[in-house]
Amino acid sequence: MATVGDRIPDVEVRVMNAEGRPEAVMTGDLLGTGKVVLIAVPGAFTPGCSRTHLPGYVAQADDLTAKGVQAIACISVNDAWVMDAWSADQGAQGKVLMVADGNGEFAKAMDLVMDGSRSGLGLRSLRYAAVINDGVITSLDVDEPGRIVASTCEVVLGKV
Repeated sequence: MATVGDRIPDVEVRVMNAEGRPEAVMTGDLLGTGKVVLIAVPGAFTPGCSRTHLPGYVAQADDLTAKGVQAIACISVNDAWVMDAWSADQGAQGKVLMVADGNGEFAKAMDLVMDGSRSGLGLRSLRYAAVINDGVITSLDVDEPGRIVASTCEVVLGKV
């Protein structure tokens, strides 16, 4: 499992570009400069992710920015269209960059994979929050499956 002091894995993911098309980017380029807060969720539009986890970061994006965070990103094992639709649904545009880890390569590289097969989800990312400074993980809080405690925005605000 990734730990504090590790460099963020550099794998290909997708983000929606200005023309509304998925664009391949490397996580090292996307997350490797400045102070970044990265949250990972098991799935877009799922109850805990949509009611609790992401909304906290959307509501408190300005508080994170005021503490020197240059980017807030949310990654999930979903495609870029789903992440874009979820961003619109949650009012996250301009506040949280939505990152599609469609094949789960980033989750695997972080060694933070959850097996949601019993619920029909397949392999997904565990829920976590990481603070990354110039590509190095300085804080990593992983929630137990089914919980949203360690990775809330309130916790992260105390660590940036």
